[in-house]
Amino acid sequence: MPTYDLLLKNGTVWTPGGPVETSVGVRGGRIAAIGVAGDAGETIDCAGLMVLPGLIDSQVHFREPGLEAKEDLESGSRAAVLGGVTAVFEMPNTKPNTDSADAVNDKLTRARDRMWCDHAFYVGATAANAEQLAELERLPGTAGVKIFMGASTGDLLVSEDAALERVLRSGQRRVAIHAEDEARMQARSGERVAGDPSSHPVWRDDESAMLATRRILALARKTGRRIHVLHVTTPAELELLAQNKDIATCELTPQHLTLAAEDAYPRLGSFAQMNPPIRSAAHRDGLWHWLGQGAADVLGSDHAPHTREEKAKPYPESPSGMPGVQTIVPLMLNHVAEGRLTLARLVDLMASGPQRIFGLVGKGRIAVGYDADFTVVDLKARWTVTGDWLASRCGWSPFEGMPLTGRPIGTILRGHRVMWDGTLATAATGRPIRFESTYRPA
Repeated sequence: MPTYDLLLKNGTVWTPGGPVETSVGVRGGRIAAIGVAGDAGETIDCAGLMVLPGLIDSQVHFREPGLEAKEDLESGSRAAVLGGVTAVFEMPNTKPNTDSADAVNDKLTRARDRMWCDHAFYVGATAANAEQLAELERLPGTAGVKIFMGASTGDLLVSEDAALERVLRSGQRRVAIHAEDEARMQARSGERVAGDPSSHPVWRDDESAMLATRRILALARKTGRRIHVLHVTTPAELELLAQNKDIATCELTPQHLTLAAEDAYPRLGSFAQMNPPIRSAAHRDGLWHWLGQGAADVLGSDHAPHTREEKAKPYPESPSGMPGVQTIVPLMLNHVAEGRLTLARLVDLMASGPQRIFGLVGKGRIAVGYDADFTVVDLKARWTVTGDWLASRCGWSPFEGMPLTGRPIGTILRGHRVMWDGTLATAATGRPIRFESTYRPA
């Protein structure tokens, strides 16, 4: 009998103590030993490669049910593993909204044997379900509660302080927040210029974001509820959030760390349109400053696909959102290659950070007893994002044609190769993520 089901050898392994040239043995879907030799049912030679903990994208919109022309759970998760992502948190603005136990269970059923990566689903907060959220957030496979303070794709919206307070008082898990102030954006709707998507960040301005972030921080203090502010776009917000770490964590996206309004809107038009918006190069540089100060806790792609036909509509009829789950790891590896980010910080933002903040069971590090999830990368590979590599049903990316250094070579989930060198396994084996706050031992 082989000693291990899988043996990764000759690679550089990112252990809790940092990178070590060693081997990893896997048995029964979990890491059994580090620094070992022995027989294995399968051996992978990782010479020249870096073996990272399975990287996690904690914000994606896979559009199923109801919007499958844009994406579905199978195609979105296929894009994830092709890009080196082993687990995702999926958002609730589908049709119907994911705002009930039946809706969560429906997604879990749809995901079974179809999703390539592990997964959890957010419950959308509404004024109508506020008092049920304490029960809904404890459903197995649930990532927690998501609040839209400002309108985006779909019709989930909780914009008034009284309703927000009701939501925050119902439950205990960290609540994810889309922080844009709806009243300010309604008042500023005249700032939109027909046919000019560069007016998008003028309409949804810095103060729309900052005002909402200040409001939700005050309500979090009042109710004693922990919050997680998604896709932060302004340096001022990060500076404020850094002073409130006892109650608030936050996320940055690769889009806001990579694109700048001065180039993105002339080059991409409405294909650069998302909420909150792509802002100026000064904003982008400010995000990098505060990332360097440790203010950001995780990275999420905010993968939010729409079809080419929808995005090609004249602004502001064009919808907001862009795909990103397949490019989040390559983009951030390129930032590592270009010296903006260390590999240690990337692992913190996409592995140990999500585990720490959301209380994931068995994820986020390469250690004995943890799930055998690995993102295997070639840090030196030079390549270009091409359309034939993209798996999202929407069929496009704002980063198509971009030359990059650093590429995901393998995505391994519980000891099984789901992707290696661009080739997928024969079957999808993703499972619901387990959380400490809802974990029920078998």
